[in-house]
Amino acid sequence: MERWWAWHFLVALATVYISLSHSKSTEFLSDSLINNVVVDPHTGRLYVGAVNALYQLNPDLEVESRTETGPKRDNRQCTPPVTDACEEAVDTDNHNKLLLVHGTKDMLVVCGSVFRGICSLRNLSNVEQLLYFSDTKGEKSYVASAEESVSVVGVMSYFTKDRDNFTVFLVGKGYGSHDSTKLISTRILQDYGDWVFFDNIIEASAVQANPFLLRYLHDFRFAFKDRGFVYFLFSRTLGVQDTKNYTFISRMCEDDQNYYSYTELQLNCSATNKYNKAQAAYVATAGEVLAKSMTQSNQYGPVSASDKVLFVTFTSDEDPSTSAMCMYPLSSINNMLLKIIEACYTSNGNINGKAAVYSPYSSKSEELCSNKNKNDMVSKYKCGAEFLPSPLASKAEFALTAESVLVRKGQMTAVAVAVEMGHTVAFLGTATGEVQKVHLSTHPEVYGRASAEVTGDKVNKNLLFDSSFQHLYITTEKKITKVPVQACHLKTDCHSCVSMKDPYCGWCVLEGKCSRKQECSRSTEENTWLWSPDQQCVQIQAFNPPNLSCKKTQQVDIIIPTLPKLRSFDSLQCVFGSFINEAVMPVDGQVTCSLPDPVEIPPTPDQQDFVSVPVKILVNNQIEVTSGEYHFYNCAATVRKNQNTPCIACVTSKWGCQWNAKEHECSDSSDAVNGEHVVKPQQSDSCPQFESPEPLLIPVGFEIPISFQGRNLDMMRRSFVIGTELMKHTEDEITQEQGSKFTFRVVLYNCSVGREDCSLCKHADEKYQCVWCAASRSCVYRELCPSPLPAQCPNPEITDIVPRFGPLNGRISVTIKGSNMGIKKEDIKKITVVGVDCVHQQDRYSVSTSKSAEKRTIIYLLSVVCEIGPAKRVPPFDLPVEPTNSGAVEIEVEGGKRGRSQVKFTYRLVLLQLYSWSAEEVVWDPKPNSVHPSKGPAAGGTVITIKGEDLDTATKDDVAVSVGGVACEVLSFGTHITCKTGRYRGQKVPSDPLTVSVKYGRNTTKDVSAAYQYYENPKIIDYYPKASFVCGGRKIVVTGIGFDLIQRATMKVLPSTDEFSQNTTPVEFVEEAESKNDTALQFQSPAVNCSDCRSLRTVLHLDNMKEELKGFDYHPDPTFNELKKNMITETSIIIVTGRGFSKAMTAREAQAFVGDAMCHVNILQVKFGNGMWTVGSVYYARKEDLPLVIIIPAVILPMLLFIAVSVYCYRRKSQQAEREYEKVKHQLENLEESVRDRCKKEFTDLMIEMEDHTSDLSEARIPFLDYKTYTDRNFFLPSKDGANDAMITGKIQIPEARRAIVAQALNQFSNLLNSKTFLINFIHTLESRPDFNARSRGYFASLLTVALHGKLEYYTDITRTLLLELMDEHVQNKNPKLMLRRSETVVERMLCNWMSICLYQFLRDTAGEPLYKLFKALKHQVEKGPVDAKMKKAKYTLNDTGLLGDDVEYSVLTLQVLVHGEGPDVTPVKVLNCDTISQVRDNATLVLSRVLHTQSFHQHQDSYEEKNALLEDDNTFHLVRPADEMDEGKSKRGSMKDKAMTKAITEIYLTRLLSVKGTLQQFVDDFFRSVLCSSSAVPPAVKYFFDFLDEQALRHDNCSLCVLSLPLRYWVNILRNPHFIFDVHVTEVVDASLHVIAQTFMDACTKTEHKLSRESPSNKLLYAKEISTYKKMVDDYYKGIKQMVPVSDQDMNTHLAEVSRQHTDKLNTQVALHQLYQYASKYYDVIIQSLDEDPAAQNKQLTLRLQQIAAALENKVTDL
Repeated sequence: MERWWAWHFLVALATVYISLSHSKSTEFLSDSLINNVVVDPHTGRLYVGAVNALYQLNPDLEVESRTETGPKRDNRQCTPPVTDACEEAVDTDNHNKLLLVHGTKDMLVVCGSVFRGICSLRNLSNVEQLLYFSDTKGEKSYVASAEESVSVVGVMSYFTKDRDNFTVFLVGKGYGSHDSTKLISTRILQDYGDWVFFDNIIEASAVQANPFLLRYLHDFRFAFKDRGFVYFLFSRTLGVQDTKNYTFISRMCEDDQNYYSYTELQLNCSATNKYNKAQAAYVATAGEVLAKSMTQSNQYGPVSASDKVLFVTFTSDEDPSTSAMCMYPLSSINNMLLKIIEACYTSNGNINGKAAVYSPYSSKSEELCSNKNKNDMVSKYKCGAEFLPSPLASKAEFALTAESVLVRKGQMTAVAVAVEMGHTVAFLGTATGEVQKVHLSTHPEVYGRASAEVTGDKVNKNLLFDSSFQHLYITTEKKITKVPVQACHLKTDCHSCVSMKDPYCGWCVLEGKCSRKQECSRSTEENTWLWSPDQQCVQIQAFNPPNLSCKKTQQVDIIIPTLPKLRSFDSLQCVFGSFINEAVMPVDGQVTCSLPDPVEIPPTPDQQDFVSVPVKILVNNQIEVTSGEYHFYNCAATVRKNQNTPCIACVTSKWGCQWNAKEHECSDSSDAVNGEHVVKPQQSDSCPQFESPEPLLIPVGFEIPISFQGRNLDMMRRSFVIGTELMKHTEDEITQEQGSKFTFRVVLYNCSVGREDCSLCKHADEKYQCVWCAASRSCVYRELCPSPLPAQCPNPEITDIVPRFGPLNGRISVTIKGSNMGIKKEDIKKITVVGVDCVHQQDRYSVSTSKSAEKRTIIYLLSVVCEIGPAKRVPPFDLPVEPTNSGAVEIEVEGGKRGRSQVKFTYRLVLLQLYSWSAEEVVWDPKPNSVHPSKGPAAGGTVITIKGEDLDTATKDDVAVSVGGVACEVLSFGTHITCKTGRYRGQKVPSDPLTVSVKYGRNTTKDVSAAYQYYENPKIIDYYPKASFVCGGRKIVVTGIGFDLIQRATMKVLPSTDEFSQNTTPVEFVEEAESKNDTALQFQSPAVNCSDCRSLRTVLHLDNMKEELKGFDYHPDPTFNELKKNMITETSIIIVTGRGFSKAMTAREAQAFVGDAMCHVNILQVKFGNGMWTVGSVYYARKEDLPLVIIIPAVILPMLLFIAVSVYCYRRKSQQAEREYEKVKHQLENLEESVRDRCKKEFTDLMIEMEDHTSDLSEARIPFLDYKTYTDRNFFLPSKDGANDAMITGKIQIPEARRAIVAQALNQFSNLLNSKTFLINFIHTLESRPDFNARSRGYFASLLTVALHGKLEYYTDITRTLLLELMDEHVQNKNPKLMLRRSETVVERMLCNWMSICLYQFLRDTAGEPLYKLFKALKHQVEKGPVDAKMKKAKYTLNDTGLLGDDVEYSVLTLQVLVHGEGPDVTPVKVLNCDTISQVRDNATLVLSRVLHTQSFHQHQDSYEEKNALLEDDNTFHLVRPADEMDEGKSKRGSMKDKAMTKAITEIYLTRLLSVKGTLQQFVDDFFRSVLCSSSAVPPAVKYFFDFLDEQALRHDNCSLCVLSLPLRYWVNILRNPHFIFDVHVTEVVDASLHVIAQTFMDACTKTEHKLSRESPSNKLLYAKEISTYKKMVDDYYKGIKQMVPVSDQDMNTHLAEVSRQHTDKLNTQVALHQLYQYASKYYDVIIQSLDEDPAAQNKQLTLRLQQIAAALENKVTDL
């Protein structure tokens, strides 16, 4: 049941409501890059201009309207309007360049990058409504830029003309290569006179970039207007050589109709202008605090709170990693501009004797400024004048300079400024997607960040406030987020509130909340709202009394200077822990309340003499105003601090306690308790105490007297005892000597501790008097050793050796552990190991400790380290001896003492065999022999395991491993060694097999050759999904290559820390890979538990390699709304709503659970990854129990009634169904009988036809056409004149007198055509003409083929050249597969003709016979049955549309035909009794032509007049009546059946298609084999052409280039038109069947798979089974051709020359040249112009030659 619930809930959650997760979100997501955003100040709506889209949003970022603005067919080289005539036009993205709100007319100005930056007007209330757009107004309406990188800004304004005011907008834009040259222009928003919409109405040439585009590179960033002036902020370069950017602000009068007032002022940010390029800007009032600060800085002059300031963010060309913000009061800008203008008008452009002005957009060399004007010219001509110089710009020395108020790492890309309570706050967007908040005060400070989710995308310069300035719209690349300008409410206590330092926030004391001042109801009263940046909360200054004994109670005065005044209705309470009492406020700043009773005070903690009780001051029973701690002291507990001097501890405490010596207790100070035994507070000198003990050092285990001085002991008893925790049962009595001197005996210290051997004992400080006692073998106090003291210590004792095995060559460190091995490193005199000297390493001499398990004591051990030398070699002997590779370790210390170990050290050395003449030594040094794994990534980090024999020689510290010279960090050491590879430093990857070396000590190195290879590092290609909730647990799949080399893969999430982070401790969240293979890694996203983390980086660690997953986002966990419906049933669907579902979860990933169905109330939980959320509780509806007496009748009675009615209805329906069944059965039997009869008849006909067809065909011969007729039909039959074409008739109308001149001129024209330069130019010129259509191109190509037939090798070269150009064009346009599919160009028709010429002989020799047999077989098959002469349908056909849809009865008649002039013999001709006279005549003609071997009776040569004469009385009728005649009772003609028998199912006759197909199958197969058989003689042209295609495919890297060209160009054409090669007539019925076979041939030659279904045409289904066989035949054909010996150009030219020699004389070459010249004459002027523009044509004087030919052929006088 639980799973069932989970499934049903999951369906509801995932499929229905996940899409609602953003329904109320305060963010907007765009499908494409956002370019511009503007806000309508009246409605608060936002208008978003993105790539290819425009959005209208309400203030909550919900989409109100949307319209698509692109992509559009355009190209920068196309002039609007863009039509098909612009061949370069492609689908182009439309980037929004400018958005302006025109509120008074409810219009939105929208300018995009397409169509040269033309703008449109849209409805502000519905941007889908286009109010105006025109692309036909020409260049004057080009407003924005067509280039993405060119910035555009604008501002709405007005223009006055003839006392009329017009709304205009001013545009500033950089210069693009295809843009208008105007840098600044004024555009009108209506038609007026000669002006049109968006026309540039001010023709001022002063401010434009055209002549200076290389000199000034503008980047406009901001435009605004103020007090009648329009300002533009931009950066640009200064000159040709100087490429550094400088920032300028330009100003001109708003109604300046000639831009006379245009002046530029350079702005410097920092004294050195380090930050030189403006990025974003904002204009706002200064605010009181900032204005005061700016005035005091003496940088800006006097600034008032209402003055406007320009805030600009800059980047630095010098240091791109940083950016800065500078401020410029508009008053300072205007004052400086006035100085610049005045200097130019009256002082020759000088200020203080220095040149200050220049003209930025002028190349004039004459002096710009003057001194002849009056001093009041600036005030008199505020907007300049025609006679005054313009435009003006300040020189760099007179730039307006401001110091940067804020410098940050990274780029600041946006700025917005607001004023809150006189304080100015700047919001700065960054290139990493953050928006930082800056309090602009005397010392500007970044105090926080906007609460938007950081995505890492750059913040758009359009950083906007809503109309109330309560929220900020943050725009990144594809997202807009609405965030509040402050987040005061998130802080719940005063200290966290003021720690934000947020100028918007303060602590509302009497309401206990962090809020803006206006949200605090009594904020006008003193101390009721504490401003956050002041960093002050209401604090308790003091208590009176400051503390109290825990045994007393009284009232306390709490001093709170900043406590707000309370009103009469306010209540005040004090809370001490859990004790609450009412308080009063007798005077301002003081609260008086009662302290709790002693019984309510908590007990005093251990190790303390007071208890701190938390104190809270509450207003109105719930609002905490302030808090603190009050101390209740406990005098009795003061002695805990120093129990050895309780009196002193008591009276010196800060609580004022007194000591009672009699009672030995500390109590509260009281005047009631007095006496000599009472010590008052702070009288520690009166306390009884002991002083000056002797001696200071006391041995353990030896009783010695100790004495001390006593003071103030008179108040004590005279009898004392002394004892400690260790001497509880051995307390000694103290005796008093003279005066105040006391003595007693005590034992304190122990010599044996830390001195377990003699050498350590002797090393003890002499003051302890410790000696080594031989009797007890221990270190004791001198007086405790009864035996004589030895002069020297015993011999050294060695307890262990590490390691116990070493290599033959030694040079490893051996650690010797033991005792009595000296007391300092110099005591070690000599060490030998197996008789070999071992060099003592003094720096490693040490004393170590270990625990004794039995005695639980610390044992101190000495360790000596030395480096052994090589083992002694065993000399050869005649007799076997014991090997000396193993032995003891000996050590000699100071004094000649020696020690020998019981543990032996062994060199890896064995004597294997001994002979009388020699001894053979075998070294058992460590022998590594294998490494696993044997490969790893070049980054290293692979843990390899080295296996072998005796690898545990020496210690881990002595072993070093390297792989190909790269160190490998040893991880473990023993019978096998593991180490981690380092980073490969070589260049070759994969590396050669590298040697793994294991080095023992300094002398022994063992190699495993060719054991390891470094391979290329794994590559990460992609990963998905790209987001996770912070709860983690989402499956992340990383795809790539080379992951099999990785041993450990982890996903780490690292928080990005900055100055706002509270947690400075580095933290990371890690998950290991769940599974991996060579191409994929699967992780679960790590859970991130980091409340202060703003941005997170996700990094993959693949062994040593690190790869950041850029773009992987963590989103907050989803939130769920309360369930609207808690009652459920077993079939109900639970609907859960919330926010944030789809950010990092799909429907398949989510899981939902409901508790066990038996429970009455269950908790609904949703789980995703590691996160599980409780949504709410649900319960099942109660089922009311009804009495059984009511249930049984209520259920059974209706059931019985229902059964009775059902039985009655069933019986009645059954009887009716039986009757219907008998009726249908009878009809089906009749239909079945009819179909059976027809199928028998069809089968019989098929058998007879097969026999007749074979015998008839064997009698025929193949009527091939001669070469001229073949070429005429192939080249010219498609022409509009048909058989009357001049090329077929060979007749042209030329006067007899001019024939010789024309012939000579045509020969000259032929020579001209043989010039490749002329011919290519000729063809290109014609094809460029729009009236040179496809038919003309084909005809022209055929004429060219005939004209150049005499030089086919030259014709081939021309075709090849044009074909290469065509290929390049198609590949460039990304559609190579469409090439050569249609004859739309001259070259395509030329190629078709070239193929026809080259394959003629192949047709005659090879493919012609099977083609003719196929045609004859098909024709015979069709005409064996009835053919509807009017509908062109036949009983036997391959085309379903040409199938006769009825069963026509017919019989065969034999006619005896007598031919006049051929003798008395008659010829039998078989016809059908349903044939028309025309059909009979056609059959007879064909039979006679075969018998008489003549062509005089061919049907296609009979004129139409002869046909009509024969058929004057031949009224033809349909063999099958149309449907509208079927219901009429008219008489039927011929063999038509009656109405009842003819109405049959037409689809039944589709079986005839199969019978015809089966009859012709062998003929179709034979033809396909003859064409597609590469084993027989393939024409050289085919091989030559295919090699050419292969060569071009390789050149263009496109293997699908023109694969269908040969079958499409030639064979399909021949197959569909047999009369192009044979002297035959093709009827429409036969042509329909040939079309099916041709289509099958095409399908076989295509590469794409044809998926057939029931809806596929019958023609396709007919040959569906054979298509695969034919495709294989085609593939084999292509492969066979590829394997053939290539045909060289020389061989091909030889073959073509032979064809030219054989057939050229038969063609109408002169006629072709004459027809070709008609085209030259028609386009004479453009051809002449084209030749004149071609240098090669000029060199060859082709223009002159054409003019001479024209003069001769057209008999006209020219200027020649």
